[in-house]
Amino acid sequence: MKRRSLYTYNPATDNYERVYPTLGSRLRHIIKCLAWGLFVWGIVLLIAFLCFGFHNETYIVKENGELKQQYVIMQKRLDKALAVMEDIRQRDDNFYRVMMQMEPVKMSQRYAGLSQTNDFANLNRLSDDNLLKALGLNLDLLERQLYAQSRSFDELRATAFSQREKISHIPGIMPINITDYTVSSGYGMRKDPVYGSTAFHAGLDFAAPQGTPVYATADGIVAAAERAGGYGNKIDIDHGFNYLTRYGHLSKIDVVAGQRVSRGDKIGEVGSTGKSTGPHLHYEVRYKDEPQNPVNYYFIDITPAEYQAMIEAAENAGHVMD
Repeated sequence: MKRRSLYTYNPATDNYERVYPTLGSRLRHIIKCLAWGLFVWGIVLLIAFLCFGFHNETYIVKENGELKQQYVIMQKRLDKALAVMEDIRQRDDNFYRVMMQMEPVKMSQRYAGLSQTNDFANLNRLSDDNLLKALGLNLDLLERQLYAQSRSFDELRATAFSQREKISHIPGIMPINITDYTVSSGYGMRKDPVYGSTAFHAGLDFAAPQGTPVYATADGIVAAAERAGGYGNKIDIDHGFNYLTRYGHLSKIDVVAGQRVSRGDKIGEVGSTGKSTGPHLHYEVRYKDEPQNPVNYYFIDITPAEYQAMIEAAENAGHVMD
């Protein structure tokens, strides 16, 4: 293609004369063309971003929001699983191991190499990486607890197998039929109904009709069957292995001192003898002559739901009767 030539009119000669552009004018022309080209491409890219990029960004933001919602759901489910594991741990340490006279599993063993963190409250301030990290830490915690609890149950099983005779001598059933009573007073500090002072209540009170049967909660030998001050008519059963159970305020005693009894044998009837404000059974479990919370010893004749109801009733009982 032939290069275009430029001409200009010269009035002095009344002719058109050819113009030869300088190097600077040529460079300015090239730069001007490049600038316009860049400007046009910038407009094109801006339009493309506004049409397509904004839509993609909106999609990504929406997707991140949905992922966080899924994380919240997963975290809640995981928190519930951890709560169940904590309930199992409590029962393991305070019930099964107490029953077998074993030391509780050390917390350092249950949570070795882990720390219990709660990033859920700061969820909105966490990056995606930290969200995954928090979830991973809680999963590690659950896995560690499951492993430690499995090991603990293996130890309990081995101990129980080697001490089969001992199991029958550990208090393990309700002293009264579960359909015949309400828990009127729990274990621990409470206000005395007669003297009005605050005192430690060493057992559980089961409000029940006069004459309701009372049963031995484990094999043993009757250590006492007598009238005993504020307890009224009272029975103590020595179960061996450092365990003793006490049954107070009875209307009738069906055993005598020195008599051997088996778990489930009827030993007396509910009454209101001694320091009592109404018919009920006062029941104690003692280990090495130290009072224990009886709710930790009902492991044979009640369901998990009944056991949970028993714990709640013992914690919330407000009608003190002795």
